[in-house]
Amino acid sequence: MDGPASDDSTHRDPPPEGFRRYLYPPNHPRLAGLDHYDAAGYSDAMCHAPLLGDALKWWKHLFESGTFTGITNDGSRRDDLYPVGGHEDAPTGAALTAANALIEAVSETDRRQLVHPVNSKVWRAWMNPEFYVNRFGLRLEEHDETVRARAHELIRASVSAEGYDLIRSIMATNGFLGELVQLPRLLNENSYNINIFGTPSADEPWGWNLYGHHLCLNCLFIGDQQVFTPIFLGAEPNEIDTGAHAGTVLFTEHQLGGLNLVRSLPSELAAQAILYHAKRDPTMPAGRVHPADELHLAGMFQDNREIPYEGLNLASCPEPLREATLELVEVFLRYQPDGPRSARLASVRDYLDQTWFCWIGGTDDSSPFYYRIQSPVILIEFDHHAGVFLSNSEPERFHVHTVVRTPNGNDYGAELVCRHTGSPQSLDGPQ
Repeated sequence: MDGPASDDSTHRDPPPEGFRRYLYPPNHPRLAGLDHYDAAGYSDAMCHAPLLGDALKWWKHLFESGTFTGITNDGSRRDDLYPVGGHEDAPTGAALTAANALIEAVSETDRRQLVHPVNSKVWRAWMNPEFYVNRFGLRLEEHDETVRARAHELIRASVSAEGYDLIRSIMATNGFLGELVQLPRLLNENSYNINIFGTPSADEPWGWNLYGHHLCLNCLFIGDQQVFTPIFLGAEPNEIDTGAHAGTVLFTEHQLGGLNLVRSLPSELAAQAILYHAKRDPTMPAGRVHPADELHLAGMFQDNREIPYEGLNLASCPEPLREATLELVEVFLRYQPDGPRSARLASVRDYLDQTWFCWIGGTDDSSPFYYRIQSPVILIEFDHHAGVFLSNSEPERFHVHTVVRTPNGNDYGAELVCRHTGSPQSLDGPQ
């Protein structure tokens, strides 16, 4: 006599939650065959892919043909915003020591790849996707631990302790993504290029940048001052749930800070700040949702974009809301050392009456959203994105992109360098 039929449902694993709901199954066409490529081979192959190849060529064109003037709100650049010679207690000495140690650690051939003139167009070469198209500087994964360690010493010397922890966590999350989708040659903790600009000096302008998947940093020193934009920080997914870095969760304060701010607005102010109540609202103008940048306006190769103010002008807001906005700006600037960060916040405070806050998306506990804080001296964007290596076709909260810019010509410290040297910084100089 047969026993009772077994109930297979009692033995099934629970359905995955969060980002794991969107893992592609093995051998899915989206990822199949990509494990044969390293970063360079993958990018070369994608240059010939339909649509994507056209996008890569267009980005390359924007880089090769462009010069730098800076982001503005109306096409007219203001020239009264950035005095040279300020005292910010920037970590210039520690950074130049670390930069020289990196330069000395590499061969003469690698040194020529690493070091560029301070007006080099390589400043503008940064890209946040996984595509390894602009191949300047030293690729960390192509060098030994000594060179990698020296590069990290330069980064560590230039940022706050909290900033360095965030940078390392973004790198670790990129490695985690590579493990999730079984593409470790394409996505790993060392998928980044580093460059140095000018001669490291206590007095003269010089700097460095690092760029790769979800992490792009541009840092310039000039005496006691530091300009640390543009930056791009992101993650897909924004958490690590297994392995040595399990428990890592990124951008929580950026997300909750934005939500708390928009939720605190009285209805008449919220009506001004909230441009659309859906992340991809069907009433948006054509092209507002970009296939690569989603709602970002100030991402890669947008150095000269005109981005009009939108939403709520803080001049009409009560003091607690103005202070809450300043506190949210501080969250985005925590990667910077104490002195330069304090100087930036003081500058932002000076222009609060000319600061605008806008929001797109829901304000509940699960909806994706975008927000922007913009003034003459700062531009911040936070954006939730659809999947790239995960399968969600709509934006989700576990894929985050953030951007910080210094409008009106001082990204890359260009305006300060111009004032110091007397020469325009168009960032179109030799590689």
